[in-house]
Amino acid sequence: MLKKVLSIVGNIFKSISIVILCFLAFIVISSRFTGGDSTILGYQLKAVLSGSMEPTFHTGSIIAIKLGANPSTYQKGDIVTFHMDNKLITHRIAAVHKKNGEISYKTKGDNNNAQDLWTVSPQNIVGKYSNFTIPYVGYALNFVSSKAGSALLLIVPGLLLTLSAIRNLFQLKKEFEQKTAG
Repeated sequence: MLKKVLSIVGNIFKSISIVILCFLAFIVISSRFTGGDSTILGYQLKAVLSGSMEPTFHTGSIIAIKLGANPSTYQKGDIVTFHMDNKLITHRIAAVHKKNGEISYKTKGDNNNAQDLWTVSPQNIVGKYSNFTIPYVGYALNFVSSKAGSALLLIVPGLLLTLSAIRNLFQLKKEFEQKTAG
């Protein structure tokens, strides 16, 4: 009975691992082909690299942001990802300023004591947080996006397939020997 439960748990773990590995491979390969971040149905996945938005999402999480919305329609309370000083930052809009027909946003990290020192213009906004978060997977995404991680992502599946084939050959040999001995 215990052996059967362990087998089922092992199969579930293998299946989840394969799905995660395929997902990470898709993201890395599609971003390499496009030369930028991969987009899935108008959403981009971003790794959270700091704790400025905790507890909304934690460092190491992956968040999905919706692309393509009119950046001048964002409101106070929306969480947006934007470019600032060659970095991507995801913070909550704390205030919307309208001056001479121009809109700008004052932002703040939920875990920060004060608003950000800068003002964000609509053209710097990449997208809006879509309330989709996967904790801790951002660490893996960041790693596989690196050169070493990309190489490992290509080597590991091939190695796992080879090991699986060798294991299957040994099992077949054992079964064959049992049949011929009996």
